[in-house]
Amino acid sequence: MAILGNLIARSLQLRKKFKLSVASPQAYQRHTLRQLLERGQYTSFGKHYGFGDILSKEIDFVQAFRSRVPIHTYSDMHEKWWSRCQAGEENVSWPGKVKYFALSSGTSESASKHIPVTQDMIKSIKNVGFKQLYSMANFKIQPVAFEKGVLMLGGTTSLFEKGEYYEGDMSGISAKNMPRWMSSLLYKPGQRISRKPQWEDRINLIVENASQWDVGIVCGVPAWVQIVLERVIKHYDVKNIHDVWPNLSVYIHGGVSIEPYRHSFQNIWGKPVTFIETYMASEGSFGFQARPNAGIKLVLNTGVFFEFVPFNSANFDDDGNPKPDPETFTISEIKEGIEYAVLLSTCSGAWRYMIGDVIRFTSAAEHEVAIVGRTKQFLSLCGEHLSVDNMNKAIEMVSNQLNITICEFAVSGMKYDNLFAHQWYIGCDNDVDPDMVKKLLDETLAQLNDDYSVERTSALKEVFVKVLPADTFIDYLRSKGKAGAMSKFPRVLKGAQLQDWEQYLQKHNKIVTA
Repeated sequence: MAILGNLIARSLQLRKKFKLSVASPQAYQRHTLRQLLERGQYTSFGKHYGFGDILSKEIDFVQAFRSRVPIHTYSDMHEKWWSRCQAGEENVSWPGKVKYFALSSGTSESASKHIPVTQDMIKSIKNVGFKQLYSMANFKIQPVAFEKGVLMLGGTTSLFEKGEYYEGDMSGISAKNMPRWMSSLLYKPGQRISRKPQWEDRINLIVENASQWDVGIVCGVPAWVQIVLERVIKHYDVKNIHDVWPNLSVYIHGGVSIEPYRHSFQNIWGKPVTFIETYMASEGSFGFQARPNAGIKLVLNTGVFFEFVPFNSANFDDDGNPKPDPETFTISEIKEGIEYAVLLSTCSGAWRYMIGDVIRFTSAAEHEVAIVGRTKQFLSLCGEHLSVDNMNKAIEMVSNQLNITICEFAVSGMKYDNLFAHQWYIGCDNDVDPDMVKKLLDETLAQLNDDYSVERTSALKEVFVKVLPADTFIDYLRSKGKAGAMSKFPRVLKGAQLQDWEQYLQKHNKIVTA
């Protein structure tokens, strides 16, 4: 493995010395969409929307595609098309029969989404992975990191047979289909442990075997990576994870913002670790941080065509649902600083599909983005327009100012004295004054968000903070059958989900301060 790792490290350095020719973002995306339309024109979806006609006419096929094919939510795609794939029908929205369906990790919602995963998408994910590997030459990473194991904390690779298809976590499907050389030489915890269907069983085996591995890179969602590393530290009675894995130097993260977790990870490391962000979902792999101190670079030539919808009241209703015929932009038309909801057309048979993510371009020239929230997870009771990005930054700043570790958090809105209020739920085991958390949180949000600052003087009358034991959020996910490396707690709680959360807190008497 040392020889293989050394070859990888040397090839990355050699690649960095050569400037590879690249096409423009617009050219990549036009070529990608043409390929998708050509592959999809003989499917039921392609025939229904006239892909062949779009390609044959002497018109701008990109504009024709956007005009003829409506925007689809998950419900639209699943009810009309993907459910037919699950029943075993071929050539529905992508050529052939769908072998895998990814269960969306989502949050604590009871119903999982079933996302088709084709062989073309598996190939696309591998290609994005190799592109990310090449880009790591831009980071100051010691070559020894590539000679060591790569610990991937994802879903089980033991998929569940459902008659005509197999279903499981996207991370598990990807791990099951990774190159054999990587699976046998670099991949940790290895296929034997990864096949265990129960997350807790996999954690226990990872902890038991940790001292036998030499891990250089860790990948996974922050909350669950933190849990696993803390258990390893506790099990071996050491000060930090580098006492077990001295060569650990890279953490590849995604799924949620790293900002709220940075403070807690400081207690885990014993040496500097390079953080690299990725953009992955059940629908595919879309980009990665390709250089230090930059946003996520969208990959434009691996079977995914992107469109962007300005996330504003003209295009979305109060619940975050798209309005009919919203305004959309392609990669050559976007502007920096504007929040966009992401539309995808992919080689898994998603067409103008609203994935639910909201991004902001940090560099239009480099097509780099920051993920700032979800279309369904924002809070604007009275015009405060509080985004998940605002929340993440505020939590990080409060954690640093008070020198506390906030493991998880969520916020809800409510009526209060004929006006409105926000209710925060903070997961923290430190001895902390909730009134001080409230004061700093409120002041920080006012600094970050002008609309919030204005509304705090008028309609947004109050802010409440409840401090909970840190494990409350993870325990709640477990109670909903959502324990696992890809599950995430929702940052904004609304409706039935909020009611269920409050009932859980009352039943288990979890609130320690209010």
